[in-house]
Amino acid sequence: MKKILSAVQIRDADQFTIEHEPISSYDLMERAANAFTKNYCKKFSSSRSVKIFCGPGNNGGDGLAIARLLHKKKYGVQVYVLQNDFLFSEDFILNEQRLKNKKHIPLHYISDSNFPPIQETDIVIDALYGSGLSRPLTGLAEALVKYINEHKSLTVSVDIPSGMLVDSATTGVAIQADYTFTFGLAKLGFLFAENYEYVGEWKVLDIGLDKFFISEISTSQFILQEKDVRKILRPRKKFDHKGKFGHALIVAGSAGKIGAALLCSSACLKSGAGLVTAHIPRIGNNILQTGLPDAMITLDDHENTITKIPNIENYTTIGIGSGIGIDSLTQQAFINLLSRYRRPMVIDADAINILSLNKGWLEYVPKGSIFTPHPKEFERLFGKSTDSFARINKQIELSVKHKFIIVLKGAYTSISTPEGIIYFNPTGNPGMAKGGSGDVLTGMITAFLSQGYTSEQAAMMGVYLHGLAGNLALKNKTNYNITASDQIQHIANAFKKILY
Repeated sequence: MKKILSAVQIRDADQFTIEHEPISSYDLMERAANAFTKNYCKKFSSSRSVKIFCGPGNNGGDGLAIARLLHKKKYGVQVYVLQNDFLFSEDFILNEQRLKNKKHIPLHYISDSNFPPIQETDIVIDALYGSGLSRPLTGLAEALVKYINEHKSLTVSVDIPSGMLVDSATTGVAIQADYTFTFGLAKLGFLFAENYEYVGEWKVLDIGLDKFFISEISTSQFILQEKDVRKILRPRKKFDHKGKFGHALIVAGSAGKIGAALLCSSACLKSGAGLVTAHIPRIGNNILQTGLPDAMITLDDHENTITKIPNIENYTTIGIGSGIGIDSLTQQAFINLLSRYRRPMVIDADAINILSLNKGWLEYVPKGSIFTPHPKEFERLFGKSTDSFARINKQIELSVKHKFIIVLKGAYTSISTPEGIIYFNPTGNPGMAKGGSGDVLTGMITAFLSQGYTSEQAAMMGVYLHGLAGNLALKNKTNYNITASDQIQHIANAFKKILY
């Protein structure tokens, strides 16, 4: 897994590398500038002029080094250094002198609000402030960032958009970058929706930070990788049979939402559950019998909604909530289930909404259960948060307090555990923002839970493979026309990619 480190830990990693490689801080800066320049040149041609804005610290030093390297590759470069009350760092001064020796690179200093013109055809490289920033920008720096943002020129940030904070919500102005090339490791703030307007598309560049230090440093925040899922996924043996892979019960559907039961049950089967039974209202009988003959069905006494969930002792695990509604009879059926079933279950959609209406029922939810809310469902059940940083902290606290796994859905879906660990998922795409996607995810997680994986493993595998299936569906479609059914059709291909 890829670790996510705080700003302080990233600085410590830099310092440890400098002391133990050993390498000078100036040479580490040169390494970062080379990595940035290499990736910049791959993406942007030399036909567009480059304006590089540098601050007084080491981020500005990176910018000066990048200017020299781009000039060497025949890019037209102009450099603008922000002069304010801050002293220049030592490595900035070294790079400044080295740049001055290159007589054909224009070097300008900004000491007032008479900012240089920026053309729409220019590319702006933002090297004003880095990850060490701990407070909002003010004065001339704030004015310059606002000025850059007013223009339509493409903007690329060095390490982090200037003005954005790494470990807390950004309350002041920040560069609105189209691309960010960041050094060493991803930053937590890159994973939150409110920072997308600053970060844009981002890429982590390897600058050779000490691997031993990174492996030993403690963190509770990680980004999932394909190899993590591959390591968890157990191979199937020649004499295995359906009884070894669990019997999952999917409680889903109501009048008008029987499709949710169909999607959820189908995804559960496609993800390896040995047996799947769908408990649905009577109105859905013909739909599921015809649309999914692979699954078994138990019918509720009610025509249109769930009112009673029988024979729960027969099932390895239960996934509940997809399309069930919040009818009072359904609420009663849910609390009756919670009072009788003590194994971990998957709780989604309307099951979460029912708990939001009856918060005292949380104490009856079995430990190790997996909640799969989208942000609004999370808010209904657990309350509002001021920003994504606060919401992630709340998510972790709740997982620890209640001993639940919480899967907070969205771009970079976050998975929190009772041990206080949080995993962010990199797979998936905007095309998956469709009704039914959550039903597919619930079915997949339920399938893994039924097969005997731990709750943490089931959540990690379900989320990663669900996003991967969506990415594979995108190959022949666009973000506008992927459906939940498309995701189900590519579950097998997602498994293949992990296994082979």
